[in-house]
Amino acid sequence: MFMYQNPSFNYVLQADLVGGEGMRPTFFEMAAAQHLPASLRAALLYSLGVMAQRRPILHKVLDYSDEAFAALMLLLEAHSLRISDASFAEALYGLRRRSAVPSSESETVSNNRSNTEPVRLGAVSRRQRNLSVLFLVGLPFLKSKMEAMYNAQRGGALQAAFWGTGDADSVEMEISGDASRSTDQRLGNDATVLQQIRSRFLKLCVQIYPWIHASHEGLSFAYQLLYLLDATNFYTPALHILGIQVTRASGQEMMDASKQIVERRKREFERLRGPPILQTVQRGLLRTAYGFLDYAQSGLIAAVFIFKMVEWWYQSAEQRLTSPTVYPPPPPPPPPKVAKDGIPLPEDRTSCPLCLEKRTNPAMVAVSGYVFCYPCIYNYVNQYKRCPITLVSASEDKIRRLYYDA
Repeated sequence: MFMYQNPSFNYVLQADLVGGEGMRPTFFEMAAAQHLPASLRAALLYSLGVMAQRRPILHKVLDYSDEAFAALMLLLEAHSLRISDASFAEALYGLRRRSAVPSSESETVSNNRSNTEPVRLGAVSRRQRNLSVLFLVGLPFLKSKMEAMYNAQRGGALQAAFWGTGDADSVEMEISGDASRSTDQRLGNDATVLQQIRSRFLKLCVQIYPWIHASHEGLSFAYQLLYLLDATNFYTPALHILGIQVTRASGQEMMDASKQIVERRKREFERLRGPPILQTVQRGLLRTAYGFLDYAQSGLIAAVFIFKMVEWWYQSAEQRLTSPTVYPPPPPPPPPKVAKDGIPLPEDRTSCPLCLEKRTNPAMVAVSGYVFCYPCIYNYVNQYKRCPITLVSASEDKIRRLYYDA
Protein backbone atom coordinates (compact mmCIF):
# COMPACT_ATOMS: atom_id res chain seq x y z
CA MET A 1 0.00 0.00 0.00
CA PHE A 2 1.39 3.40 -0.98
CA MET A 3 0.87 6.27 1.43
CA TYR A 4 1.68 9.87 0.50
CA GLN A 5 3.65 11.93 3.00
CA ASN A 6 4.17 15.67 2.80
CA PRO A 7 7.95 16.31 3.00
CA SER A 8 7.56 19.99 3.95
CA PHE A 9 5.23 19.13 6.85
CA ASN A 10 7.61 16.47 8.16
CA TYR A 11 10.50 18.92 7.87
CA VAL A 12 8.67 21.60 9.86
CA LEU A 13 7.56 19.10 12.51
CA GLN A 14 11.07 17.71 12.97
CA ALA A 15 12.54 21.20 13.16
CA ASP A 16 10.03 22.19 15.85
CA LEU A 17 10.76 19.08 17.92
CA VAL A 18 14.50 18.64 17.57
CA GLY A 19 16.71 21.52 16.56
CA GLY A 20 14.56 24.34 15.32
CA GLU A 21 15.68 27.07 12.96
CA GLY A 22 16.09 30.80 13.20
CA MET A 23 14.93 32.74 16.25
CA ARG A 24 11.82 30.63 16.90
CA PRO A 25 12.27 28.26 19.89
CA THR A 26 11.51 24.59 19.46
CA PHE A 27 8.55 22.90 21.09
CA PHE A 28 10.83 21.12 23.56
CA GLU A 29 12.52 24.37 24.57
CA MET A 30 9.18 25.99 25.35
CA ALA A 31 7.89 22.90 27.16
CA ALA A 32 11.05 22.65 29.28
CA ALA A 33 10.86 26.34 30.20
CA GLN A 34 7.19 26.01 31.13
CA HIS A 35 7.63 22.97 33.39
CA LEU A 36 10.84 24.07 35.08
CA PRO A 37 9.16 26.08 37.92
CA ALA A 38 6.93 23.13 38.85
CA SER A 39 9.89 20.74 38.89
CA LEU A 40 11.93 23.21 40.92
CA ARG A 41 9.10 23.60 43.43
CA ALA A 42 8.79 19.84 43.87
CA ALA A 43 12.54 19.49 44.39
CA LEU A 44 12.64 22.33 46.92
CA LEU A 45 9.70 20.93 48.89
CA TYR A 46 11.30 17.50 48.96
CA SER A 47 14.61 18.96 50.11
CA LEU A 48 12.94 20.99 52.85
CA GLY A 49 10.96 17.92 53.93
CA VAL A 50 14.16 15.90 54.34
CA MET A 51 15.92 18.69 56.25
CA ALA A 52 12.83 19.28 58.43
CA GLN A 53 13.30 15.82 59.94
CA ARG A 54 16.32 17.21 61.82
CA ARG A 55 15.29 20.87 61.95
CA PRO A 56 11.65 21.01 63.12
CA ILE A 57 11.56 24.78 62.62
CA LEU A 58 11.45 24.17 58.86
CA HIS A 59 7.97 22.69 59.27
CA LYS A 60 6.67 26.25 59.52
CA VAL A 61 8.05 26.92 56.04
CA LEU A 62 6.39 23.76 54.77
CA ASP A 63 3.07 24.85 56.27
CA TYR A 64 3.22 27.97 54.07
CA SER A 65 5.01 26.39 51.13
CA ASP A 66 2.75 28.01 48.53
CA GLU A 67 3.32 31.49 49.93
CA ALA A 68 7.07 30.98 50.38
CA PHE A 69 7.58 29.65 46.85
CA ALA A 70 5.41 32.42 45.39
CA ALA A 71 7.49 35.07 47.20
CA LEU A 72 10.72 33.50 45.94
CA MET A 73 9.47 33.29 42.35
CA LEU A 74 8.10 36.84 42.55
CA LEU A 75 11.58 38.10 43.37
CA LEU A 76 13.30 35.99 40.71
CA GLU A 77 10.74 36.60 37.94
CA ALA A 78 10.64 40.38 38.51
CA HIS A 79 14.43 40.59 38.47
CA SER A 80 14.78 38.35 35.41
CA LEU A 81 12.17 40.29 33.42
CA ARG A 82 13.82 43.56 34.40
CA ILE A 83 17.33 42.68 33.26
CA SER A 84 16.76 40.23 30.39
CA ASP A 85 13.12 40.57 29.23
CA ALA A 86 12.63 36.87 29.99
CA SER A 87 11.17 34.78 32.75
CA PHE A 88 13.32 32.83 35.20
CA ALA A 89 13.11 29.63 33.16
CA GLU A 90 13.27 31.31 29.75
CA ALA A 91 16.48 33.13 30.65
CA LEU A 92 18.01 29.83 31.70
CA TYR A 93 17.30 28.40 28.23
CA GLY A 94 18.58 31.47 26.37
CA LEU A 95 15.14 32.82 25.42
CA ARG A 96 13.72 36.30 25.61
CA ARG A 97 10.32 37.96 25.27
CA ARG A 98 9.36 40.40 22.54
CA SER A 99 6.24 42.43 22.01
CA ALA A 100 4.14 41.23 19.09
CA VAL A 101 2.87 44.80 18.59
CA PRO A 102 5.29 46.66 16.28
CA SER A 103 6.68 50.00 17.51
CA SER A 104 9.17 52.60 16.37
CA GLU A 105 12.00 50.52 17.84
CA SER A 106 10.79 47.23 16.35
CA GLU A 107 13.22 44.92 14.62
CA THR A 108 12.69 42.32 11.93
CA VAL A 109 12.91 38.72 13.11
CA SER A 110 13.00 35.87 10.62
CA ASN A 111 12.13 32.28 11.42
CA ASN A 112 14.21 31.03 8.46
CA ARG A 113 11.33 28.86 7.40
CA SER A 114 10.02 28.28 3.95
CA ASN A 115 6.68 29.96 3.23
CA THR A 116 7.02 32.22 6.30
CA GLU A 117 7.43 35.96 6.16
CA PRO A 118 9.72 37.88 8.53
CA VAL A 119 7.83 39.58 11.35
CA ARG A 120 8.53 42.79 13.22
CA LEU A 121 8.70 42.51 17.00
CA GLY A 122 9.15 45.32 19.50
CA ALA A 123 10.60 45.66 22.97
CA VAL A 124 8.58 44.53 25.98
CA SER A 125 6.84 47.43 27.70
CA ARG A 126 6.63 48.00 31.46
CA ARG A 127 2.94 47.06 31.42
CA GLN A 128 3.74 43.75 29.72
CA ARG A 129 6.46 43.05 32.30
CA ASN A 130 4.08 43.65 35.20
CA LEU A 131 1.38 41.52 33.63
CA SER A 132 3.97 38.82 32.90
CA VAL A 133 4.80 38.66 36.61
CA LEU A 134 1.08 38.33 37.35
CA PHE A 135 0.67 35.45 34.90
CA LEU A 136 3.91 33.74 35.97
CA VAL A 137 3.46 34.01 39.75
CA GLY A 138 -0.04 35.21 40.68
CA LEU A 139 -2.16 32.84 38.63
CA PRO A 140 -0.18 29.67 39.51
CA PHE A 141 -0.42 30.66 43.19
CA LEU A 142 -4.20 31.08 42.98
CA LYS A 143 -4.50 27.81 41.09
CA SER A 144 -2.51 25.92 43.73
CA LYS A 145 -4.62 27.39 46.55
CA MET A 146 -7.87 26.50 44.75
CA GLU A 147 -6.58 22.99 44.10
CA ALA A 148 -5.67 22.61 47.79
CA MET A 149 -9.13 23.80 48.88
CA TYR A 150 -10.78 21.51 46.35
CA ASN A 151 -8.81 18.47 47.50
CA ALA A 152 -9.47 19.24 51.18
CA GLN A 153 -13.19 19.79 50.62
CA ARG A 154 -13.67 16.72 48.47
CA GLY A 155 -11.54 14.60 50.80
CA GLY A 156 -13.67 15.56 53.79
CA ALA A 157 -16.87 15.02 51.84
CA LEU A 158 -15.82 11.58 50.61
CA GLN A 159 -14.73 10.55 54.09
CA ALA A 160 -18.05 11.68 55.56
CA ALA A 161 -19.96 9.82 52.84
CA PHE A 162 -17.83 6.70 53.38
CA TRP A 163 -18.59 6.59 57.10
CA GLY A 164 -22.24 7.36 56.52
CA THR A 165 -22.23 10.74 58.30
CA GLY A 166 -23.21 12.89 55.36
CA ASP A 167 -23.59 13.28 51.62
CA ALA A 168 -20.58 13.96 49.44
CA ASP A 169 -22.30 16.95 47.87
CA SER A 170 -23.64 18.53 51.05
CA VAL A 171 -20.81 18.33 53.58
CA GLU A 172 -19.93 21.65 55.19
CA MET A 173 -16.41 22.50 56.32
CA GLU A 174 -16.05 23.70 59.90
CA ILE A 175 -13.73 26.49 60.97
CA SER A 176 -10.78 25.02 62.86
CA GLY A 177 -8.40 26.55 65.32
CA ASP A 178 -8.52 27.67 68.92
CA ALA A 179 -8.97 31.32 67.97
CA SER A 180 -12.23 30.67 66.12
CA ARG A 181 -13.53 28.47 68.92
CA SER A 182 -12.73 31.06 71.58
CA THR A 183 -14.43 33.97 69.84
CA ASP A 184 -16.26 36.38 72.09
CA GLN A 185 -19.95 35.65 72.62
CA ARG A 186 -20.82 39.15 71.46
CA LEU A 187 -19.49 38.21 67.99
CA GLY A 188 -21.31 34.91 67.88
CA ASN A 189 -23.66 35.93 65.08
CA ASP A 190 -20.83 37.45 63.07
CA ALA A 191 -18.78 34.27 63.44
CA THR A 192 -21.74 32.24 62.20
CA VAL A 193 -22.09 34.48 59.15
CA LEU A 194 -18.38 34.22 58.40
CA GLN A 195 -18.57 30.46 58.76
CA GLN A 196 -21.46 30.30 56.32
CA ILE A 197 -19.65 32.55 53.84
CA ARG A 198 -16.52 30.40 54.08
CA SER A 199 -18.53 27.22 53.65
CA ARG A 200 -20.32 28.59 50.59
CA PHE A 201 -17.05 29.81 49.11
CA LEU A 202 -15.49 26.36 49.54
CA LYS A 203 -18.52 24.73 47.95
CA LEU A 204 -18.28 27.17 45.05
CA CYS A 205 -14.59 26.29 44.59
CA VAL A 206 -15.44 22.59 44.57
CA GLN A 207 -18.06 23.15 41.88
CA ILE A 208 -16.17 25.50 39.54
CA TYR A 209 -12.56 24.32 39.95
CA PRO A 210 -12.94 21.21 37.71
CA TRP A 211 -14.39 23.38 34.95
CA ILE A 212 -11.65 25.99 35.31
CA HIS A 213 -8.95 23.34 35.35
CA ALA A 214 -10.38 21.49 32.35
CA SER A 215 -10.80 24.72 30.36
CA HIS A 216 -7.25 25.85 31.13
CA GLU A 217 -5.70 22.50 30.29
CA GLY A 218 -7.74 22.14 27.10
CA LEU A 219 -6.91 25.65 25.88
CA SER A 220 -3.23 25.19 26.72
CA PHE A 221 -3.14 21.88 24.85
CA ALA A 222 -4.75 23.52 21.81
CA TYR A 223 -2.17 26.32 21.76
CA GLN A 224 0.71 23.88 22.18
CA LEU A 225 -0.60 21.74 19.33
CA LEU A 226 -0.96 24.80 17.08
CA TYR A 227 2.54 25.93 18.05
CA LEU A 228 3.91 22.50 17.20
CA LEU A 229 2.21 22.62 13.79
CA ASP A 230 3.56 26.15 13.18
CA ALA A 231 0.03 27.58 13.09
CA THR A 232 0.72 30.20 15.80
CA ASN A 233 3.70 31.90 17.39
CA PHE A 234 2.15 31.90 20.88
CA TYR A 235 2.92 28.83 22.98
CA THR A 236 0.33 29.58 25.71
CA PRO A 237 -2.91 31.58 25.92
CA ALA A 238 -1.22 33.89 28.46
CA LEU A 239 1.39 34.94 25.90
CA HIS A 240 -1.36 35.59 23.36
CA ILE A 241 -3.30 37.75 25.84
CA LEU A 242 -0.16 39.72 26.70
CA GLY A 243 0.80 40.10 23.03
CA ILE A 244 4.25 38.60 23.66
CA GLN A 245 6.27 36.19 21.54
CA VAL A 246 9.21 34.20 22.86
CA THR A 247 12.33 34.11 20.67
CA ARG A 248 15.88 32.94 21.01
CA ALA A 249 18.42 35.47 22.25
CA SER A 250 21.43 35.97 20.05
CA GLY A 251 24.96 36.35 21.38
CA GLN A 252 25.00 40.06 20.56
CA GLU A 253 21.76 40.58 22.47
CA MET A 254 23.20 38.87 25.55
CA MET A 255 26.32 41.05 25.37
CA ASP A 256 24.23 44.20 25.00
CA ALA A 257 22.04 43.14 27.91
CA SER A 258 25.11 42.59 30.10
CA LYS A 259 26.42 46.05 29.22
CA GLN A 260 23.05 47.62 30.03
CA ILE A 261 22.98 45.88 33.40
CA VAL A 262 26.46 47.15 34.26
CA GLU A 263 25.57 50.71 33.23
CA ARG A 264 22.27 50.65 35.13
CA ARG A 265 23.90 49.45 38.32
CA LYS A 266 26.68 51.98 37.95
CA ARG A 267 24.09 54.77 37.78
CA GLU A 268 22.34 53.35 40.85
CA PHE A 269 25.61 53.36 42.80
CA GLU A 270 26.22 56.97 41.73
CA ARG A 271 22.81 58.03 43.05
CA LEU A 272 23.66 56.97 46.61
CA ARG A 273 23.64 59.91 49.04
CA GLY A 274 24.65 60.37 52.65
CA PRO A 275 27.78 60.04 54.79
CA PRO A 276 30.62 57.87 53.43
CA ILE A 277 29.94 55.12 55.97
CA LEU A 278 26.26 54.97 55.00
CA GLN A 279 27.15 54.89 51.31
CA THR A 280 29.57 52.02 51.97
CA VAL A 281 26.86 50.06 53.78
CA GLN A 282 24.32 50.77 51.02
CA ARG A 283 26.81 49.79 48.34
CA GLY A 284 27.57 46.54 50.13
CA LEU A 285 23.88 45.69 50.51
CA LEU A 286 23.22 46.42 46.83
CA ARG A 287 26.14 44.27 45.73
CA THR A 288 24.96 41.43 47.96
CA ALA A 289 21.41 41.66 46.58
CA TYR A 290 22.62 41.83 42.98
CA GLY A 291 24.98 38.89 43.53
CA PHE A 292 22.17 36.78 45.00
CA LEU A 293 19.84 37.59 42.12
CA ASP A 294 22.48 37.04 39.44
CA TYR A 295 23.46 33.60 40.70
CA ALA A 296 20.00 32.54 41.91
CA GLN A 297 19.09 30.79 38.66
CA SER A 298 22.06 28.47 38.28
CA GLY A 299 22.87 28.37 42.00
CA LEU A 300 19.37 27.31 43.07
CA ILE A 301 19.12 24.53 40.52
CA ALA A 302 22.70 23.36 41.17
CA ALA A 303 22.12 23.29 44.94
CA VAL A 304 18.98 21.17 44.60
CA PHE A 305 20.73 18.84 42.15
CA ILE A 306 23.76 18.40 44.42
CA PHE A 307 21.55 17.82 47.45
CA LYS A 308 19.56 15.14 45.62
CA MET A 309 22.75 13.42 44.46
CA VAL A 310 24.28 13.40 47.95
CA GLU A 311 21.03 12.19 49.52
CA TRP A 312 20.68 9.41 46.93
CA TRP A 313 24.29 8.34 47.53
CA TYR A 314 24.01 8.09 51.32
CA GLN A 315 20.50 6.71 51.27
CA SER A 316 21.42 3.88 48.90
CA ALA A 317 24.50 3.03 50.99
CA GLU A 318 22.50 3.10 54.23
CA GLN A 319 19.80 0.90 52.78
CA ARG A 320 22.34 -1.68 51.67
CA LEU A 321 23.80 -1.85 55.19
CA THR A 322 20.74 -1.62 57.42
CA SER A 323 17.74 -2.79 55.44
CA PRO A 324 16.70 -6.39 56.18
CA THR A 325 16.53 -8.88 53.34
CA VAL A 326 13.10 -10.17 54.43
CA TYR A 327 10.60 -7.81 56.01
CA PRO A 328 8.35 -9.17 58.79
CA PRO A 329 4.67 -9.53 57.90
CA PRO A 330 2.39 -6.76 59.15
CA PRO A 331 0.18 -7.54 62.14
CA PRO A 332 -3.35 -8.69 61.34
CA PRO A 333 -6.14 -6.12 61.68
CA PRO A 334 -8.30 -6.27 64.82
CA PRO A 335 -11.46 -8.39 64.53
CA PRO A 336 -14.75 -6.53 64.05
CA LYS A 337 -16.73 -5.84 67.19
CA VAL A 338 -20.03 -7.63 67.79
CA ALA A 339 -22.84 -5.11 68.18
CA LYS A 340 -24.83 -5.04 71.39
CA ASP A 341 -28.10 -5.68 69.55
CA GLY A 342 -26.53 -7.99 66.98
CA ILE A 343 -26.93 -11.74 66.62
CA PRO A 344 -24.54 -13.59 68.99
CA LEU A 345 -21.90 -15.87 67.55
CA PRO A 346 -22.45 -19.62 67.94
CA GLU A 347 -19.95 -21.67 69.92
CA ASP A 348 -19.32 -23.95 66.96
CA ARG A 349 -17.35 -21.98 64.38
CA THR A 350 -18.63 -24.20 61.56
CA SER A 351 -22.26 -23.23 62.27
CA CYS A 352 -24.15 -20.40 60.60
CA PRO A 353 -25.05 -17.64 63.09
CA LEU A 354 -28.46 -17.22 61.44
CA CYS A 355 -29.79 -20.79 61.07
CA LEU A 356 -27.44 -22.35 63.70
CA GLU A 357 -26.90 -25.30 61.35
CA LYS A 358 -23.65 -26.43 59.81
CA ARG A 359 -22.75 -23.98 57.03
CA THR A 360 -23.54 -25.03 53.48
CA ASN A 361 -22.58 -22.99 50.45
CA PRO A 362 -20.69 -20.50 52.68
CA ALA A 363 -20.64 -16.78 51.96
CA MET A 364 -19.02 -13.81 53.68
CA VAL A 365 -20.17 -10.22 54.30
CA ALA A 366 -17.31 -8.03 53.08
CA VAL A 367 -18.01 -5.19 55.57
CA SER A 368 -17.46 -7.46 58.61
CA GLY A 369 -15.82 -10.71 57.50
CA TYR A 370 -18.27 -13.11 59.20
CA VAL A 371 -19.33 -16.24 57.30
CA PHE A 372 -22.92 -17.53 56.91
CA CYS A 373 -24.90 -19.80 54.67
CA TYR A 374 -25.37 -18.04 51.37
CA PRO A 375 -29.22 -18.25 51.34
CA CYS A 376 -29.40 -17.08 54.98
CA ILE A 377 -27.17 -14.04 54.60
CA TYR A 378 -28.61 -13.10 51.22
CA ASN A 379 -32.18 -13.03 52.53
CA TYR A 380 -31.13 -11.15 55.69
CA VAL A 381 -29.12 -8.47 53.86
CA ASN A 382 -31.82 -8.11 51.24
CA GLN A 383 -34.35 -7.39 53.98
CA TYR A 384 -32.39 -5.39 56.60
CA LYS A 385 -29.49 -3.92 54.55
CA ARG A 386 -26.89 -4.62 57.26
CA CYS A 387 -24.61 -7.28 58.76
CA PRO A 388 -26.55 -9.30 61.35
CA ILE A 389 -23.62 -9.40 63.81
CA THR A 390 -21.97 -5.95 63.60
CA LEU A 391 -25.07 -4.09 62.27
CA VAL A 392 -22.83 -2.29 59.75
CA SER A 393 -24.66 -1.14 56.60
CA ALA A 394 -24.32 -3.63 53.74
CA SER A 395 -25.95 -4.53 50.45
CA GLU A 396 -26.21 -7.61 48.26
CA ASP A 397 -23.09 -6.71 46.29
CA LYS A 398 -21.06 -6.92 49.53
CA ILE A 399 -21.68 -10.69 49.81
CA ARG A 400 -18.74 -12.85 48.71
CA ARG A 401 -19.04 -16.54 47.93
CA LEU A 402 -16.39 -18.76 49.57
CA TYR A 403 -15.10 -21.86 47.80
CA TYR A 404 -13.06 -23.09 50.76
CA ASP A 405 -14.40 -23.01 54.33
CA ALA A 406 -11.86 -23.86 57.05
